Amino acid sequence: MDTKSAPLICVPGQRLCLIDNEHISGKGTYEHQGYIHSSLAGIIRIIENSKENSGDNSKIIEVHGINEQSVVPAAGDIVTAKVMILNQRFCKCLIKCIGDIVLTRPYRAILRKEDIRATEKDHVEIYKCFRPGDIILARVLPLTEIHSYQLSTAENELGVVIAHSEAGVPMIPISWSTMQCPKTHNIEQRKVARIVPENISD
Repeated sequence: MDTKSAPLICVPGQRLCLIDNEHISGKGTYEHQGYIHSSLAGIIRIIENSKENSGDNSKIIEVHGINEQSVVPAAGDIVTAKVMILNQRFCKCLIKCIGDIVLTRPYRAILRKEDIRATEKDHVEIYKCFRPGDIILARVLPLTEIHSYQLSTAENELGVVIAHSEAGVPMIPISWSTMQCPKTHNIEQRKVARIVPENISD
């Protein structure tokens, strides 16, 4: 099966290839009577499944819906994410944008305590850096677990860009570690992103 020359379109139930040591059923497919079949209408994609130190050079056969979101986070990407849940070890986030691209559906990600700051990692207290509902800029780290993106804010330009005070008012950054509510003047701690205006040159 060769999809390099032109995209191959398939329909639900279409037989794609024989099940063998070289081909594995993946997303959008199912196995039936020794063959891999498509479970939806879409584009056939072949993904190399080379595993380190195993010598396994099998290929995963996937079918992606034509209207399906094609942009996915990759290591090194700067993303916009919303902080959902936090505990003493990590924050659970939803990736909303990759660069300037707004996603049609969010991706789940984790921001670990040790990836929040570049220095004094042992002294980081997550609740002093983020709160649920905060919008942050973060960098995607290389994948270490399947279906789990990991983020980092360990750069000056990364961190909280939008946060609301306890009064529900958007806060204003007053330092790299604090933001202030313009209504109540209360100050809250955050890991603030250093945003450089586009009209300021180096």
